[in-house]
Amino acid sequence: MNSYQYAAKDRTGQSVNGTVDAGSEAEAADILHKKELIVISIEPVKAKPEKASSKKDQKVKTDDLVIFSRQLATMIDSGIPLVHALGILAEQTEAKGLKDIVAVIRRDIEAGMSFSDALSKHDKVFSELFINMARAGESSGMLDEVLDRLASYLEKSAALNRKIGSSLVYPAVVITMAILITGVLLLKVVPTFKGIFESLGGTLPLPTQILIFTSDLLRHYFLYLVIAIIVISFLFRRYVATEKGRFQFDRKKLDIPVMGVLFRKVAVAKFARTFSTLVKSGVSILNALEIVSKTSGNKVIEKAILDCQKSVREGEPISKPLSKSGVFPLMVCRMIGVGEQTGQLEKMLTKIADFYDEQVDASAAALTSLIEPLVIAFLGIVIGGIVISLFLPIFKISQLIAH
Repeated sequence: MNSYQYAAKDRTGQSVNGTVDAGSEAEAADILHKKELIVISIEPVKAKPEKASSKKDQKVKTDDLVIFSRQLATMIDSGIPLVHALGILAEQTEAKGLKDIVAVIRRDIEAGMSFSDALSKHDKVFSELFINMARAGESSGMLDEVLDRLASYLEKSAALNRKIGSSLVYPAVVITMAILITGVLLLKVVPTFKGIFESLGGTLPLPTQILIFTSDLLRHYFLYLVIAIIVISFLFRRYVATEKGRFQFDRKKLDIPVMGVLFRKVAVAKFARTFSTLVKSGVSILNALEIVSKTSGNKVIEKAILDCQKSVREGEPISKPLSKSGVFPLMVCRMIGVGEQTGQLEKMLTKIADFYDEQVDASAAALTSLIEPLVIAFLGIVIGGIVISLFLPIFKISQLIAH
């Protein structure tokens, strides 16, 4: 027995939708006719492939997916059948997690499943973008070209993520070291000097008194401070996990001075690269926009793209709703508009992605060069201030002895 989804009208003209189990479409139609329904459409319900995500699925690296896509594309282009190509890859792939997954995909295809449906069983490894591009490649007979594009896309996306990571590592390390040094001075060094000052007696200079008070406060309430930080972090993560909280957080990220510009450029580069790859692979504009919105990594960008999708569905060009959103730069909207008018949308999107990749490089370098002197200035002022405050009483005593 198969399940069929139907749309029909009853004797009063009311629309009726539902499913019916039958051996064939004709039998399903007979069942509906007996219920005095006028059949408008009957379609078989496609069984969704079962999810087969496992812990191994989560351990596959992007570099392994790039190699898998590139090698599979090469073998298909050389005339090797898909099942045989997957068998070869299952034997020679070094990544254990991917090796097992490729073997499962090969068995599923041998059992009659399509390549894209077999991939969708492992959605922890293969993204929606990967699966939809594979589906477009299958339907167009250009699976090898699509897989090659996927490999290039994954390589460029990984390179972009590495740029962002490397630009943030140095400032994070320096700031962490500055906090640790300041903490050690306040918790360990200042109390030692406090004992010396108390043994000498007399009135301490105001900066030294403030420093000792801060040190005492930190030492006595250190545990409460740690608990407060943990609680605030927990509440913040809970808030950001909500739809409203995530949207507000992502909006603030785009408004941060210097860093916000970098985040916006990364989002535009990712949007253009993903959209270009999908359109070039034969994915429809509406489906491509939906996939791009999910891969944007920012709720503000996602909302702008989904609003654009709604407008495009109503007949508007892509560039118009994007420019209204205020999220995408005017240059990007204009270039997309020109691409739509000339029929070269994917070419324009590729140019936008290449341009913003270079902009990300420049912004990352500028960020590093800006943060470095700020951190050095912080270290100089804070740590220098602590040292001067500690030695002020000693200078005072030296002056009294000299007199």
